[in-house]
Amino acid sequence: MSTQQKPLYIKVHPTDNVAIIVNSNGLPAGTAFDDGLTLTEHVPQGHKVALQDIKKDAEIIRYGEVIGYAVRDIAQGSWIEESLVQLPKAPPLESLPLATRPAPQLEPLEGYTFEGYRNKDGSVGTKNMLGITTSVHCVAGVVDYIVKIIERDLLPHYPNVDGVVGLNHLYGCGVAINAPAAVVPIRTIHNIALNPNFGGEIMVIGLGCEKLQPTRLLEGTSDVYPISLQEASITSLQDEQHVGFQSMVSSILETAKKHLEKLNQRKRETCPVSDLVVGGQCGGSDAFSGVTANPAVGYAADLLVRAGATFMFSEVTEVRDAIHLLTPRAADKEVGKRLLEEMKWYDDYLDMGKTDRSANPSPGNKKGGLANVVEKALGSIAKSGSSAIVEVLSPGQRPTKKGLIYAATPASDFVCGTQQLASGITVQLFTTGRGTPYGLAALPVIKVATRSDLAERWFDLMDIDAGTIATGKETIEQVGWRIFHEIIEVASGRKQTWSDQWGLHNALSVFNPAPVT
Repeated sequence: MSTQQKPLYIKVHPTDNVAIIVNSNGLPAGTAFDDGLTLTEHVPQGHKVALQDIKKDAEIIRYGEVIGYAVRDIAQGSWIEESLVQLPKAPPLESLPLATRPAPQLEPLEGYTFEGYRNKDGSVGTKNMLGITTSVHCVAGVVDYIVKIIERDLLPHYPNVDGVVGLNHLYGCGVAINAPAAVVPIRTIHNIALNPNFGGEIMVIGLGCEKLQPTRLLEGTSDVYPISLQEASITSLQDEQHVGFQSMVSSILETAKKHLEKLNQRKRETCPVSDLVVGGQCGGSDAFSGVTANPAVGYAADLLVRAGATFMFSEVTEVRDAIHLLTPRAADKEVGKRLLEEMKWYDDYLDMGKTDRSANPSPGNKKGGLANVVEKALGSIAKSGSSAIVEVLSPGQRPTKKGLIYAATPASDFVCGTQQLASGITVQLFTTGRGTPYGLAALPVIKVATRSDLAERWFDLMDIDAGTIATGKETIEQVGWRIFHEIIEVASGRKQTWSDQWGLHNALSVFNPAPVT
């Protein structure tokens, strides 16, 4: 895109009265396009230009949907920056169509495999990691200290183990442990320990006086697989057997060795692609997200579903304003009702905090051309492809079906990633237009750039360049296939993501809507 000279814009839908500018650094006033459109002012890259005169209070249409209303008269060829777009009301939940649009009949995709780590419960990991679960944030410093020792002194003796990660979080004490919403963080922490990349080796470190006792954590909530004391090892730092800090360290390291011995026996084996659970997320989005990277990820999602795998998309506030396009795709009315329940839950959650959907997008999103959350949501849901939604998960739940899954999470990169980890993803696709070094230690994160400018400038941070779609060098289908094959290579351990190569891994951020006391 950086060498493109011919002025280009992208109009997504025939009914759109706006388009976005493709060229790097935008285009100046006086620029004429082949169809006769002439810019009346400079329009930055990714920002909207009026394709026709738009009267005050008239609809501004992108993706064939109303993204807002004109604050004043807007002349053809003008830059439609965010202050000119009035936010429309969110789609009402009570009158949406449910399960009215059957998914397209796609041919099964057979014969694709990857090399993964099969677990006793039938799940398959893409990494072979020791995960150290914590019951309370008080022990996080100790866990970080232990992780460094394990990496330095123990892992060289266990060559089949990819690494160790401390599953630290801010929950566990000083919280209303029995509040209804506490089910979310408890379920999340419990299910993270069961992620397939940890091989079923459950190691818990607690303090001793916390509200979330390790036994309570292992028991979890009514909708989880309970972990028995025989399946897990628990170390409590306040146990009287520990005399001094080094006593604690020695005890934890001895426990770690037992788990590492078992993990070291795991070997990659050929598994069908249907054993993959892939998450889709976007962060640092821009106006290109909905026309390049997200549609390409959506195409890859359809390929995964055709192969019998599971693809999970999330981010409630970046779905809410396009929910009317998703409820018809529910596999049945019960799935549709679950979508509405999760939207309503989050509406109430935002109301309780005296905020609303206008808090999204971020300043960076706006700089990238996104005027409001409606435009952002319409681009965000492109990650879901075209398959039927077969199941809807509350935050931190694990799927019971394969196919296209909606997992309700906040839109925050770190919180969404943590919640998808709890829901069992083993690979994540992360699209970005502004750029982010985001990564997770527990699983590979494949970053897909929406613009070639970003992919070229951050050549050693972006894994896939989807900006080629904007300039016509590749189609959505071609990039979708590239992403599909990249997933297989990364899941098999034959290729490392840039975030893993550099060791760029974010801390976990467990979603806690319950009161802190």
